[in-house]
Amino acid sequence: MSLLQTIDLKKYFGETRAVDNVNLTIAEGEFISLVGPNGAGKTSLCNVVSALLAPDSGKILFKGEDVTHTSVTERVKAGIARSFQLVNLFDDLSAFENITLAIFSRQGKTRNIATLAHLDNAVTAEADVVLGQFGLAGKRDVTARGLAQGERKLLDVAVAYALRPKLLFLDEPTSGVSTRDKDQIMDTIASVVRGERITAVIIEHDMDVVFKYSDRIVVMHQGAILAQGPPDAIRNNDQVAMILLGSSGPDAFTRKD
Repeated sequence: MSLLQTIDLKKYFGETRAVDNVNLTIAEGEFISLVGPNGAGKTSLCNVVSALLAPDSGKILFKGEDVTHTSVTERVKAGIARSFQLVNLFDDLSAFENITLAIFSRQGKTRNIATLAHLDNAVTAEADVVLGQFGLAGKRDVTARGLAQGERKLLDVAVAYALRPKLLFLDEPTSGVSTRDKDQIMDTIASVVRGERITAVIIEHDMDVVFKYSDRIVVMHQGAILAQGPPDAIRNNDQVAMILLGSSGPDAFTRKD
């Protein structure tokens, strides 16, 4: 069943066609990677779908309802959430408090968050479960500022997850972390979203990550969808290899220069 559909979606910045007549359908439960060179329109598309940018034209349907002109808050309530390439945390709050903030926000309770969290047993229990799911139980009382970069990435995703979305956009969840940490981060994220049957769309440049975790890969170029399909089809697409790597041919994605 279709969860999200964009119809002729456009967002231009002057002469720059950031999102250019994009028609994209995402099914429930899919794990999709959105790839393309810098400036391809990946983040702009996510920003339009999550209401951080207003489209110039076109439609966005979510669960069959037209949400094109709804606000960020309304889309979060409908079930669309996202994390960011540059983590969007409250650095002086603990990991636990960042999660409880998201839970109370979801519930429409936004005053005295830190105090309320310790008085609400249900919220405390839920926050501790979320921290455990993302491997952060041992960092419960550490401020976000005091976490390692990989832990900050996981906390940022955990905060978005605590909003209980149906559709979760993840903007470069492995950027800025060591190669060793990438698999751990992605294993954790994939385990949670697949276990909860959350539809996930990741923006990612590391093609090893993309090929390993994706059900489907959507390739953007100059604001438009260039190609889409399962990992093997994208791996063997010479046009995609040329756009992403500057070369094509057998094993283009596995060659090490």
